[in-house]
Amino acid sequence: MSDPSVAINILAQFQNADGEKTGPPLSLPADISAEQLSILINKFLENDETQPYSFYVDNKEIVRTVEKDILESEKRSAEETLVIVYQPQAFFKVRAVTRCSSSMTGHTEAVLSVSFSPDGSQLASGSGDTTVRIWDLTTETPRFTCRGHRNWVLSIAWSPNGKTLASGGMDKQVRLWDPQTGAAIGAPLNGHKEWITSLAWEPLHINPKGNRLASSSKDGTVRVWDTTLRRCIFTLAGHTAAVTCVKWGGDGRIYSSSRDKTIKIWNTDGSLYKTLTGHAHWVNTLAFSTDFVLRTGAYDHTGEHPENEEDAQKKALKRYNEAKGKGPERLISGSDDFTMFLWDPLNASNNKPVARMTGHQKLVNHVSFSPDGRLVASASFDNSVKLWDGVTGKFIASLRGHVAAVYQVCWSSDSRMLLSASKDSTLKVWDLRTHKLKIELPGHADEVFTVDWSPGGDRVASGGKDRVLKLWKH
Repeated sequence: MSDPSVAINILAQFQNADGEKTGPPLSLPADISAEQLSILINKFLENDETQPYSFYVDNKEIVRTVEKDILESEKRSAEETLVIVYQPQAFFKVRAVTRCSSSMTGHTEAVLSVSFSPDGSQLASGSGDTTVRIWDLTTETPRFTCRGHRNWVLSIAWSPNGKTLASGGMDKQVRLWDPQTGAAIGAPLNGHKEWITSLAWEPLHINPKGNRLASSSKDGTVRVWDTTLRRCIFTLAGHTAAVTCVKWGGDGRIYSSSRDKTIKIWNTDGSLYKTLTGHAHWVNTLAFSTDFVLRTGAYDHTGEHPENEEDAQKKALKRYNEAKGKGPERLISGSDDFTMFLWDPLNASNNKPVARMTGHQKLVNHVSFSPDGRLVASASFDNSVKLWDGVTGKFIASLRGHVAAVYQVCWSSDSRMLLSASKDSTLKVWDLRTHKLKIELPGHADEVFTVDWSPGGDRVASGGKDRVLKLWKH
């Protein structure tokens, strides 16, 4: 036992997330706290404004002091040089939602999808009652009911400029709606032979007009539509079974996952770029490390509107490049084989995954990258949510508390909290510093199928089998 009156010093080397060293190795007192490290690193980097940071030694976060978190709990010696990795945190803080501010009835069947518009000013929901509803968030009442689908509405997607809402249904149709009036924009887009499984708009920084949409279907194809001319530009056929998910990457390529166990990447002219194989069962879900920025386009947490299309494209490109960082966009896939794969999809020399992420005991239903791209959360039918490192794919923690299958996960825009929706009728908010349950949100009378956290972080919407759309606030 060391004598407590003798102060222990450690030798520390700061390093950024890309592995570049910052400053010389320093001799620091072992009881230095995360706040004090923050002051130091801000001095080193000569930041004009004090930026918040989090600090890690071998992926273990320093929450209290170096001594308590690293030397004692990780059994590291004070003799060796500790490499302290610093990562910038979001300037703004999202508060946890704690109460249900309204339960909005109107849908006559289960609510299957909810989604906030890119600037967070509007909310849309799709339901088994064949309608899409747009809700007024200031009064928390129904604003428009969009009728036209002849069967369940399975997925909805806002264009990244917020001017169009697309919906795909069991009736094999893709429909477009004007969110300002609730009116249908023209006739439905027909062509798919089976129901629509997923929708994805072209990113705003590539196309500021926001008029190209990809839809995937159980018929094994992905169709790309020009929403202004209202016609199919091309069909991506190549999968031998149902396509479960489609994503439009920030590089302009289209990514599709399928029940044929593969993921295919398509060029912008419709030709196949490459196929990623490895899963032993259906691939259910895809997520990009840049998903949050692609979804919100030119809008950051302040929600201020760009002046025009050109300005919007500039802002979106700047936000995309900041989110992407120096490395490539990373892709993650979740499957019925209980595993996930982390890919570097555009690495021409290598088609192998960066990591195979195992640990779930049942199928992986949904995966999602944190808005800052550093963490991945996965929801599974084994009642757990698991956290993973978004760069290496290493397992970090299991979040346990649900007593039935977890259907969906969703991040707060500052990446500090995670929300999960489950068959057990509850939503749970998890704190990512402690990996513990922060708040339980009961209130739904049945399974919760879908959840979304507004981009500004001020409210959460959830929907499910009880046909009620609930809004939650702080």
